[in-house]
Amino acid sequence: MTDLNDNQSFPISIIDQMGETCTLATKPIRIVSLVPSQTELLFDLGLSDEVIGITKFCTDPVGKVNTVKKVGGTKKFNFDVITELKPDLIIGNKEENYEQGIKQLKQDYPVWMSDIVTLDDALEMIQQVGVLVGAETKANDMAEKIRNSTNELATTNTNNEKSAAYFIWQKPYMVAGSGTFIDEMMKLCGLRNVFSDQDRYPEVSLETLQETKPDVVMLSTEPYPFKQSHVEELQALMPDSQVVLVDAMYFSWYGSRLLGTGKYLQSLKQIFK
Repeated sequence: MTDLNDNQSFPISIIDQMGETCTLATKPIRIVSLVPSQTELLFDLGLSDEVIGITKFCTDPVGKVNTVKKVGGTKKFNFDVITELKPDLIIGNKEENYEQGIKQLKQDYPVWMSDIVTLDDALEMIQQVGVLVGAETKANDMAEKIRNSTNELATTNTNNEKSAAYFIWQKPYMVAGSGTFIDEMMKLCGLRNVFSDQDRYPEVSLETLQETKPDVVMLSTEPYPFKQSHVEELQALMPDSQVVLVDAMYFSWYGSRLLGTGKYLQSLKQIFK
Protein backbone atom coordinates (compact mmCIF):
# COMPACT_ATOMS: atom_id res chain seq x y z
CA MET A 1 0.00 0.00 0.00
CA THR A 2 1.08 3.59 -0.40
CA ASP A 3 3.19 5.16 2.28
CA LEU A 4 2.41 8.83 1.87
CA ASN A 5 2.66 11.86 4.11
CA ASP A 6 -0.67 13.33 3.05
CA ASN A 7 -3.48 13.31 5.56
CA GLN A 8 -6.28 13.86 3.07
CA SER A 9 -9.61 13.45 4.81
CA PHE A 10 -12.42 11.48 3.23
CA PRO A 11 -15.15 11.54 2.04
CA ILE A 12 -14.26 14.01 -0.72
CA SER A 13 -16.03 15.33 -3.79
CA ILE A 14 -14.05 16.68 -6.74
CA ILE A 15 -15.32 18.19 -9.98
CA ASP A 16 -13.39 16.51 -12.77
CA GLN A 17 -12.15 18.11 -16.00
CA MET A 18 -15.45 17.38 -17.72
CA GLY A 19 -17.43 19.22 -15.07
CA GLU A 20 -18.78 16.09 -13.38
CA THR A 21 -18.57 15.42 -9.64
CA CYS A 22 -16.62 12.39 -8.43
CA THR A 23 -17.29 11.46 -4.80
CA LEU A 24 -15.17 9.04 -2.77
CA ALA A 25 -16.29 7.81 0.64
CA THR A 26 -12.81 6.56 1.58
CA LYS A 27 -9.31 6.67 0.13
CA PRO A 28 -9.37 4.38 -2.92
CA ILE A 29 -7.50 1.09 -2.62
CA ARG A 30 -8.84 -0.61 -5.77
CA ILE A 31 -8.21 1.62 -8.79
CA VAL A 32 -8.86 0.90 -12.46
CA SER A 33 -7.07 3.13 -14.98
CA LEU A 34 -8.36 3.33 -18.55
CA VAL A 35 -5.57 5.53 -19.94
CA PRO A 36 -1.90 4.50 -20.45
CA SER A 37 -0.32 7.81 -19.45
CA GLN A 38 -2.50 8.08 -16.34
CA THR A 39 -1.63 4.49 -15.43
CA GLU A 40 2.04 5.44 -15.49
CA LEU A 41 1.23 8.46 -13.34
CA LEU A 42 -0.48 6.34 -10.68
CA PHE A 43 2.54 4.06 -10.42
CA ASP A 44 4.89 7.04 -10.19
CA LEU A 45 2.75 8.44 -7.39
CA GLY A 46 3.36 5.21 -5.46
CA LEU A 47 0.04 3.46 -6.15
CA SER A 48 1.46 0.16 -7.41
CA ASP A 49 -0.61 -1.90 -4.98
CA GLU A 50 -3.80 0.07 -5.48
CA VAL A 51 -3.88 -0.20 -9.28
CA ILE A 52 -5.77 -3.45 -9.86
CA GLY A 53 -7.01 -2.97 -13.43
CA ILE A 54 -5.56 -1.37 -16.60
CA THR A 55 -6.09 -1.52 -20.37
CA LYS A 56 -4.11 -3.71 -22.74
CA PHE A 57 -2.44 -0.55 -24.03
CA CYS A 58 -1.03 0.38 -20.61
CA THR A 59 2.59 -0.66 -21.11
CA ASP A 60 4.45 1.50 -18.62
CA PRO A 61 6.12 1.36 -16.17
CA VAL A 62 7.78 -1.57 -17.92
CA GLY A 63 7.96 -4.59 -15.66
CA LYS A 64 5.34 -3.30 -13.25
CA VAL A 65 2.16 -3.46 -15.31
CA ASN A 66 2.62 -6.99 -16.65
CA THR A 67 0.80 -8.71 -13.80
CA VAL A 68 -2.02 -6.18 -13.47
CA LYS A 69 -5.43 -7.43 -14.69
CA LYS A 70 -6.39 -6.16 -18.16
CA VAL A 71 -9.88 -4.73 -18.55
CA GLY A 72 -9.97 -4.51 -22.36
CA GLY A 73 -8.94 -1.60 -24.54
CA THR A 74 -9.37 2.15 -24.21
CA LYS A 75 -12.32 2.08 -26.63
CA LYS A 76 -13.83 -1.26 -25.62
CA PHE A 77 -14.06 -2.20 -21.95
CA ASN A 78 -14.53 -5.71 -20.59
CA PHE A 79 -17.30 -4.96 -18.11
CA ASP A 80 -17.29 -8.49 -16.68
CA VAL A 81 -13.66 -8.17 -15.64
CA ILE A 82 -14.27 -4.72 -14.15
CA THR A 83 -17.20 -6.14 -12.16
CA GLU A 84 -14.97 -8.90 -10.78
CA LEU A 85 -12.34 -6.34 -9.72
CA LYS A 86 -14.85 -4.25 -7.71
CA PRO A 87 -13.00 -0.93 -8.16
CA ASP A 88 -13.60 1.95 -5.78
CA LEU A 89 -12.24 4.46 -8.32
CA ILE A 90 -11.98 4.46 -12.12
CA ILE A 91 -9.87 7.05 -13.94
CA GLY A 92 -10.45 7.82 -17.63
CA ASN A 93 -10.05 10.47 -20.31
CA LYS A 94 -12.52 12.17 -22.67
CA GLU A 95 -10.51 11.65 -25.86
CA GLU A 96 -9.01 8.24 -25.22
CA ASN A 97 -12.13 6.50 -23.89
CA TYR A 98 -15.61 6.12 -25.39
CA GLU A 99 -18.62 7.99 -24.05
CA GLN A 100 -21.09 5.10 -23.84
CA GLY A 101 -18.66 2.91 -21.94
CA ILE A 102 -17.92 5.65 -19.42
CA LYS A 103 -21.64 6.31 -18.93
CA GLN A 104 -22.18 2.64 -18.15
CA LEU A 105 -19.34 2.57 -15.63
CA LYS A 106 -20.67 5.66 -13.87
CA GLN A 107 -23.84 3.77 -13.01
CA ASP A 108 -21.88 1.54 -10.64
CA TYR A 109 -18.57 3.19 -9.75
CA PRO A 110 -16.97 6.56 -8.94
CA VAL A 111 -15.39 7.73 -12.22
CA TRP A 112 -13.00 10.67 -12.58
CA MET A 113 -12.39 11.97 -16.11
CA SER A 114 -9.61 14.12 -17.51
CA ASP A 115 -9.84 16.36 -20.59
CA ILE A 116 -6.37 17.41 -21.71
CA VAL A 117 -5.45 19.96 -24.38
CA THR A 118 -2.93 22.28 -22.74
CA LEU A 119 0.01 21.82 -20.40
CA ASP A 120 -2.01 23.56 -17.69
CA ASP A 121 -4.73 20.92 -18.17
CA ALA A 122 -2.13 18.19 -17.67
CA LEU A 123 -0.73 19.76 -14.52
CA GLU A 124 -4.24 20.20 -13.11
CA MET A 125 -4.94 16.54 -13.86
CA ILE A 126 -1.81 15.43 -12.00
CA GLN A 127 -2.72 17.51 -8.97
CA GLN A 128 -6.36 16.40 -8.91
CA VAL A 129 -5.39 12.75 -9.19
CA GLY A 130 -3.00 13.34 -6.30
CA VAL A 131 -5.89 14.58 -4.16
CA LEU A 132 -8.12 11.67 -5.20
CA VAL A 133 -5.61 8.99 -4.25
CA GLY A 134 -4.17 10.62 -1.13
CA ALA A 135 -0.85 11.61 -2.73
CA GLU A 136 -1.37 15.35 -2.96
CA THR A 137 2.10 16.41 -1.83
CA LYS A 138 3.90 14.11 -4.25
CA ALA A 139 1.62 15.16 -7.12
CA ASN A 140 2.16 18.86 -6.40
CA ASP A 141 5.93 18.35 -6.33
CA MET A 142 5.75 16.52 -9.65
CA ALA A 143 3.67 19.28 -11.24
CA GLU A 144 6.15 21.91 -10.04
CA LYS A 145 9.11 20.02 -11.51
CA ILE A 146 7.31 19.70 -14.84
CA ARG A 147 6.43 23.39 -14.85
CA ASN A 148 10.03 24.38 -14.11
CA SER A 149 11.47 22.17 -16.84
CA THR A 150 9.00 23.33 -19.47
CA ASN A 151 9.49 26.98 -18.50
CA GLU A 152 13.21 26.48 -19.01
CA LEU A 153 12.54 25.01 -22.45
CA ALA A 154 10.26 27.89 -23.42
CA THR A 155 12.96 30.45 -22.60
CA THR A 156 15.26 28.87 -25.19
CA ASN A 157 12.75 29.34 -28.02
CA THR A 158 13.47 32.14 -30.47
CA ASN A 159 11.38 34.03 -32.97
CA ASN A 160 12.87 31.88 -35.73
CA GLU A 161 10.14 29.25 -35.52
CA LYS A 162 10.40 26.30 -37.83
CA SER A 163 7.26 25.06 -39.55
CA ALA A 164 6.37 21.44 -38.87
CA ALA A 165 3.89 18.64 -39.49
CA TYR A 166 3.31 15.83 -36.97
CA PHE A 167 2.02 12.53 -38.39
CA ILE A 168 0.11 10.08 -36.19
CA TRP A 169 -1.21 7.64 -38.82
CA GLN A 170 -0.66 6.14 -42.24
CA LYS A 171 -3.29 4.91 -44.75
CA PRO A 172 -4.86 7.35 -44.50
CA TYR A 173 -2.21 9.84 -43.47
CA MET A 174 -3.38 11.77 -40.44
CA VAL A 175 -1.70 14.65 -38.61
CA ALA A 176 -2.14 16.53 -35.36
CA GLY A 177 -4.01 19.79 -35.83
CA SER A 178 -5.19 22.46 -33.42
CA GLY A 179 -7.00 21.63 -30.19
CA THR A 180 -4.61 18.78 -29.40
CA PHE A 181 -2.01 18.23 -26.71
CA ILE A 182 0.49 17.38 -29.45
CA ASP A 183 0.00 20.82 -30.99
CA GLU A 184 0.72 22.38 -27.60
CA MET A 185 3.95 20.38 -27.27
CA MET A 186 4.98 21.45 -30.77
CA LYS A 187 4.63 25.08 -29.72
CA LEU A 188 6.68 24.34 -26.62
CA CYS A 189 9.39 22.99 -28.90
CA GLY A 190 9.40 26.22 -30.90
CA LEU A 191 7.57 24.71 -33.88
CA ARG A 192 4.73 26.22 -35.92
CA ASN A 193 2.20 23.57 -36.87
CA VAL A 194 1.41 23.92 -40.59
CA PHE A 195 -1.92 22.22 -39.96
CA SER A 196 -2.99 24.43 -37.04
CA ASP A 197 -5.80 25.77 -39.23
CA GLN A 198 -7.44 22.34 -39.05
CA ASP A 199 -9.07 20.85 -35.97
CA ARG A 200 -7.98 17.73 -34.10
CA TYR A 201 -6.60 14.97 -36.37
CA PRO A 202 -7.36 15.68 -40.03
CA GLU A 203 -6.55 13.37 -42.93
CA VAL A 204 -4.03 14.85 -45.36
CA SER A 205 -2.62 13.79 -48.68
CA LEU A 206 1.06 13.70 -49.53
CA GLU A 207 0.29 16.32 -52.19
CA THR A 208 -1.04 18.65 -49.50
CA LEU A 209 2.04 18.00 -47.39
CA GLN A 210 4.29 18.89 -50.29
CA GLU A 211 2.34 22.09 -50.87
CA THR A 212 2.73 23.22 -47.25
CA LYS A 213 6.53 22.72 -47.44
CA PRO A 214 7.18 22.29 -43.69
CA ASP A 215 10.74 22.67 -42.45
CA VAL A 216 10.29 19.57 -40.30
CA VAL A 217 8.13 16.46 -40.76
CA MET A 218 7.78 14.37 -37.60
CA LEU A 219 6.67 10.74 -37.73
CA SER A 220 5.46 9.47 -34.35
CA THR A 221 6.05 6.05 -32.84
CA GLU A 222 2.38 5.76 -31.83
CA PRO A 223 -0.49 5.26 -32.38
CA TYR A 224 0.86 4.23 -35.79
CA PRO A 225 4.34 2.72 -35.34
CA PHE A 226 6.30 4.67 -37.92
CA LYS A 227 9.78 3.27 -38.60
CA GLN A 228 13.00 4.52 -40.14
CA SER A 229 11.87 3.07 -43.48
CA HIS A 230 8.93 5.50 -43.47
CA VAL A 231 11.32 8.35 -42.75
CA GLU A 232 13.38 7.43 -45.81
CA GLU A 233 10.29 7.18 -48.02
CA LEU A 234 8.99 10.62 -47.04
CA GLN A 235 12.44 12.16 -47.17
CA ALA A 236 12.67 11.15 -50.83
CA LEU A 237 9.35 12.92 -51.48
CA MET A 238 10.29 15.95 -49.35
CA PRO A 239 13.98 16.64 -50.11
CA ASP A 240 13.78 20.20 -48.76
CA SER A 241 12.22 19.13 -45.43
CA GLN A 242 13.85 17.38 -42.51
CA VAL A 243 11.98 14.14 -41.79
CA VAL A 244 12.55 12.71 -38.31
CA LEU A 245 11.19 9.88 -36.18
CA VAL A 246 10.02 11.10 -32.76
CA ASP A 247 9.05 9.39 -29.52
CA ALA A 248 5.30 9.97 -29.34
CA MET A 249 5.17 9.53 -25.57
CA TYR A 250 6.90 12.89 -25.06
CA PHE A 251 4.33 14.62 -27.26
CA SER A 252 1.13 12.89 -26.21
CA TRP A 253 1.55 11.33 -22.74
CA TYR A 254 0.36 13.96 -20.28
CA GLY A 255 1.10 12.34 -16.91
CA SER A 256 4.41 11.77 -15.16
CA ARG A 257 6.08 11.23 -18.56
CA LEU A 258 6.13 15.03 -18.73
CA LEU A 259 9.00 14.96 -16.23
CA GLY A 260 11.25 14.06 -19.17
CA THR A 261 9.50 16.02 -21.91
CA GLY A 262 11.48 19.23 -21.45
CA LYS A 263 14.81 17.43 -21.85
CA TYR A 264 13.58 15.39 -24.82
CA LEU A 265 12.17 18.38 -26.70
CA GLN A 266 15.39 20.30 -26.03
CA SER A 267 17.36 17.43 -27.60
CA LEU A 268 15.08 17.51 -30.65
CA LYS A 269 15.67 21.22 -31.11
CA GLN A 270 19.38 20.53 -31.32
CA ILE A 271 18.97 18.23 -34.33
CA PHE A 272 16.62 20.44 -36.33
CA LYS A 273 18.65 21.96 -39.16
